[in-house]
Amino acid sequence: MKWNQFRLKTTTEAEDIVSSMLNDLGVEGVQIEDRIPLTQSDKEQMFVDILPEIDVDDGVAFLSFYLGEEQDKAAILSNVRRELESMASYVDVGEATIEESETEDIDWVNNWKQYFHQFTVDDVLIIPSWEEVEPKDKDKMIVHIDPGTAFGTGMHETTQLCIRQIKKYVTPETQILDVGCGSGILGMLALKFGAKHSVGTDLDPCAIDATKENMEVNGIGEDQYEVMIGNLIDDKETQDKVGYEKYDIVAANILADVLVPLTPVIVNQMKPGAVYITSGIIDDQDKEFRVKKACEEAGLTVVQTTYQGEWVSVTAKKN
Repeated sequence: MKWNQFRLKTTTEAEDIVSSMLNDLGVEGVQIEDRIPLTQSDKEQMFVDILPEIDVDDGVAFLSFYLGEEQDKAAILSNVRRELESMASYVDVGEATIEESETEDIDWVNNWKQYFHQFTVDDVLIIPSWEEVEPKDKDKMIVHIDPGTAFGTGMHETTQLCIRQIKKYVTPETQILDVGCGSGILGMLALKFGAKHSVGTDLDPCAIDATKENMEVNGIGEDQYEVMIGNLIDDKETQDKVGYEKYDIVAANILADVLVPLTPVIVNQMKPGAVYITSGIIDDQDKEFRVKKACEEAGLTVVQTTYQGEWVSVTAKKN
């Protein structure tokens, strides 16, 4: 199926009200492009490897939307232009021009699969469900991962740094907490390394769904791995649900800007002597220093710093 794509040029001041107007006219799924800097709250909500660099805000915003062949394109565009003219009397809508193009229907959810293939991290084989385990790999530890729309296949250096540190510290009695669990790979591998129980938290509902699906594929029950949605930094309900002084290992593969406010909070979830494994830190002396300083100010002792590619992992221990 072909779709008509429209790109509306407006202002950052008007983008929210224009987006709402489009929704009222039956346009679903508006994509907004602008250069508004991320707030600290935005950064804390983004459990990704590295934030994009954004140019200085120029006040311009682009709103892209799609109309199917069965929709009355002329009528909808006429209504959009009429509403934009009306809005111009009380808000700066900018140029309010609309560019049109045509695009093919794409399965966005599954299209990424062409880029994800099986690979190993030391003696662990990480493999998607649509590939077969080769005879030469039968003796390896195997974990099946389909991240779907959640982050975390294990291919990224930050995840591999965490995997190696978790393997080093896991015991048969380990209770592990993974903050920002993504696809669930760290919590599942901890169990395969011999941990007793895993808990994962994330802000993205897609991550919770992906983790549960991966648990099922790997034969891991909900009595072994509990996943929940919530922000541990400032959500008391989530903190209470996760529990206090309960974990032998806490893993946080997120961002330096998130690790700094997370650390003084997460120390309350750790048992005395527990290990705190952080990653997602770009190899930058200032970012590394800030994470280490946050650990020390929270009463943790930094015991190891490891590097892979352009990324850093800081491991600390609760005194």
